[in-house]
Amino acid sequence: MHIRLWDNNLKVRLLGEGLFNMLYWMYFPFITVYFGQSLGNHIAGVLMTVPPIFSIIGNLLGGALADRLGRRPIMLLGASLQTLMFALFALSPSHWMDYAAFIAIGFGGAIYRPASTAMVADLVPAQERRQVFAMFTTANNVGAVLGPALGAVFFFQYRQELLWSCSIVLLAYFIAIYFIVHETLPASARITERSASIQHAFKEQWRGYGIIFRDKVFLLYILAGIFALVTIMQLDMYLAVYVIHYVPSQALIHWNGNSLMLSSTEILGWLLGYSGLLFVLFLIPITKWFHHWKERNVFVLSSLLSGIGTFALGLHTNIWFLFFVTTVFTFGEMVRSPVTQSFISRYAPEHARGQYMGADSLQYTIGRFFAPVTVFLSAWLPPMGIFTIILAAALISAVLYTLLFRIYEEGRA
Repeated sequence: MHIRLWDNNLKVRLLGEGLFNMLYWMYFPFITVYFGQSLGNHIAGVLMTVPPIFSIIGNLLGGALADRLGRRPIMLLGASLQTLMFALFALSPSHWMDYAAFIAIGFGGAIYRPASTAMVADLVPAQERRQVFAMFTTANNVGAVLGPALGAVFFFQYRQELLWSCSIVLLAYFIAIYFIVHETLPASARITERSASIQHAFKEQWRGYGIIFRDKVFLLYILAGIFALVTIMQLDMYLAVYVIHYVPSQALIHWNGNSLMLSSTEILGWLLGYSGLLFVLFLIPITKWFHHWKERNVFVLSSLLSGIGTFALGLHTNIWFLFFVTTVFTFGEMVRSPVTQSFISRYAPEHARGQYMGADSLQYTIGRFFAPVTVFLSAWLPPMGIFTIILAAALISAVLYTLLFRIYEEGRA
């Protein structure tokens, strides 16, 4: 589906979210360091466990409201809250107010996300969703590649200017949503009884989540996703610990008796940058290559590539070998990325699409909660012990995805 054929809703969102995401990655990777310098590393570590809780609440709330009030009002609510909180962050006289603003920014983003994803599903035919979701993921990863390099300078030297830039971009995006984006809530999801009280409406929405979490297929999907993401998220977790502590300084290239030497920390930076670059260059082509693959096969392949690639990191410390296995586990993440959103958008009933999108985010939040366990266990286990646990999580994920689609296909038969 070529971009020029997209609905204006999608074009506005692609530009707005892509630009904001670059600014987001200019501050997010350094926020723990910032609070660690101002409040102490121990306190900062505890504080960083709180945002996932607000993300869960925001995603569930945003998904429920998106099905009742519509996609556009909830996107406006999320964007406006983030705009105000970035301004508060820029004006804040206190580190604790900084933290409160940071929490509220994440909460606003969590409210926005299910409505935004549901809008794509509303507008795009099922057979085209993988490609469209891949385009949005690519735009986000351009920011993830460029943002940290720029943020290393701007966040610490021009933090207020950066935060004001985030606020201004989000304000412009809010205005664009208000004047250009139209509502896409399906007719089947529109509530006819508007006289019901707000309390009754929320009870109905949370009852809807109860039905979702009794859905055996959906629960297996979430559980399989958690194990898969525990593996995938090691790029930002145990990989850093392993490379810095076990990979020696070495030459990247040799020429004319000279060499480009990289320290362990620099090798980590090169691997992370390389992984992000692969996403930007190959996500859309890979999505096209696997367009006709069954979703089950894509999910299983993703788990296997991620698990085997991550496990292989512990087999050798040569930098070019590390680049090779980084390619393997990054491709594992890439083949999975667009399919997750297209599967749940197709599986969810039209009238509850926002709620399913909100509940779907639980696999990311719970996966992010459990992924650091590998770092904790590394104090007692050698690297190959940790990599074996990571591989086991990937294999469990592959088995669960196989079971999930067996039950799903039997239910459709």
